[in-house]
Amino acid sequence: MILSILAVLFTFGLVIFLHELGHFTVCKLTGIKVEAFSFGFGPELIGRTKGDTRYSLRAVPLGGYVKPAGENIEEVSGSPDEYFSKPWYVRLAVVAAGPTMNYLLAFVLFSGVILFVGEPVPSPEAVIGDLTQGYPAETAGLKAGDRVLKVDGSAVSSWAEMAGRIYVKMEKDVTIDYSRGGVAATVKLKTRKASDGGAVRGVIGISPAIAYKHVPVLKGLSMGAYQCWYWTAFTVKTLASNIHKHEKPDLAGPIGIVNIVSKAAHTGMTDLFFLIGLISVAVGFFNLLPIPLLDGGWMVMFTYEGVFRRKITPNVMQYVNGAGIAVLVSILLFATYSDIMRIVTNRAAKKAAAAQEQVK
Repeated sequence: MILSILAVLFTFGLVIFLHELGHFTVCKLTGIKVEAFSFGFGPELIGRTKGDTRYSLRAVPLGGYVKPAGENIEEVSGSPDEYFSKPWYVRLAVVAAGPTMNYLLAFVLFSGVILFVGEPVPSPEAVIGDLTQGYPAETAGLKAGDRVLKVDGSAVSSWAEMAGRIYVKMEKDVTIDYSRGGVAATVKLKTRKASDGGAVRGVIGISPAIAYKHVPVLKGLSMGAYQCWYWTAFTVKTLASNIHKHEKPDLAGPIGIVNIVSKAAHTGMTDLFFLIGLISVAVGFFNLLPIPLLDGGWMVMFTYEGVFRRKITPNVMQYVNGAGIAVLVSILLFATYSDIMRIVTNRAAKKAAAAQEQVK
């Protein structure tokens, strides 16, 4: 429990604090007065005022907070060091700095993991590396690290051989003999039908264990950059497919993310740091979406101001902020609902699997 809590605090604190640090750094570089910059939220524990800025450490170590002078357009006095007194392109740079820092963090973490641990490659052995939540293998009680010995009574010596025997069984019962900690056991489950590149096959929701091989520095850095690109492109394609097919997006809210981080913390530092990189990409990408109140929404407004030479007015800000709050609250509620339903469905599936085993 303590490890999980520390992992969650470290993950959210690092990702959000560096995001705010990006805004803070560009404010300082462009001559915008920063009234407050803190690590964490809530009551101030330690603070120090240096120049015009109050630096503080606060009670809840989840992220950070930066307050530029004149960030509220209704309170602008006209001082040249205020946020809304700066040209549109300066403000554009300030808001873009947050997501940029998230992508920079992700690049450093991805590259670091690859350089220090090695390039991840699927292990050829018939050992389960991970399980998909809610799928037959997970609900039947299989766990990461289990070595598959037989599929329907036929011995398997490699992942490819094991997968081949499962693929041909679509929505059919399959018996898995496996070893866990030297103790052999058997489980019977029903495969799901899945499509991969046009090919339809049976799956039980498992992926191979990961092995690592050394890579040179330049290749490691390029692979780290590619990971940032890959996960961003994957997110865009997935969202586009959801919209095109009128499908409900599979979002993870705070509950889901906390659960994922907790599991990663217990599997090792490599998985945790790689997951933090993924979360940092997700936070950076989400903040680039053209939704009011997010960095992407501000970027659209400031670009509009620069192209059409029309200043943003307090009335416009009022309507935009109201719309932004409504959209963000809706997303949060939907993501939290998805998290809860995912937990409920998973528990129900496990109970059904356990009841089925008792009947047998």
